[in-house]
Amino acid sequence: MNLVEARNLPRHVGIIMDGNGRWAELRGEPREAGHKAGSAAVRRIVRVCRRLGVEALTLYAFSEQNWARPRNEVDALMGLLREYLMSERCEILENDIRLVAIGDISRLPEPVRDVLDPLRKASATNRQMTLALALSYGAREEIAAAARELAMEAVAGRLDPEAIDGALLAARLPSLSVGEPDLIIRTGGEQRLSNFLLYGAAYAELSFTERLWPDFTEDDLFAAIAAYQERVRAAEPEAEAEAEAEGGGADEPARANGALGAGRPWHAREVASHNGSRTGV
Repeated sequence: MNLVEARNLPRHVGIIMDGNGRWAELRGEPREAGHKAGSAAVRRIVRVCRRLGVEALTLYAFSEQNWARPRNEVDALMGLLREYLMSERCEILENDIRLVAIGDISRLPEPVRDVLDPLRKASATNRQMTLALALSYGAREEIAAAARELAMEAVAGRLDPEAIDGALLAARLPSLSVGEPDLIIRTGGEQRLSNFLLYGAAYAELSFTERLWPDFTEDDLFAAIAAYQERVRAAEPEAEAEAEAEGGGADEPARANGALGAGRPWHAREVASHNGSRTGV
């Protein structure tokens, strides 16, 4: 816990939970065993984020492309998802956590939706933290769906095409209902976003680790957040001078994604790059 400061805590963290299958293969176990171990890691990290005061946590639980996996693996994943939702219902409600889901929820099996939908409704007014599960989710598909909506409204005469801008598009993206991610963590050694939160990730800080998701601990989370805080802190002196020059006060609160200068949301990353490379970037 001493690695993480209360100041500059990322408001919204996204996690690509990669490595379940490899974790099982390394132990000579079926892939389903890796997914079960990964489910335990979800419980662990959700609790830590709530204790830290992270306002929103988005977990890449099942991608649109995951439907192409072997049927028995998909069935096992859906069974684990249903089990998680049932076992964590009381904890989610008792700890004032709001559960939301993003993605093509209609593709989920009925037994999953039968427990997911009531929990989303029951937790809708909770405010301590938002837990967003990306289920049957793909960022490209999400952007395309939003573009179709806007195009249909324009064709119907309900929307002036000239009025379509980034803000209007963003307002149609369910993944941004909890705000843009400040920090995106990917486990498992790969260094790519894999169709996760592409629009919202424009100015997010990225953290990559070799740790497979089932082995991801609270110390790994603290290290990723501490690295994020170092990057944001490195930007502060110059950003404050910039704010003063632009008419803002030096005590103006930092914005999400390290956007400390009013017109330069990429500023934190630029400054961090001049201070040498950082582990996990």
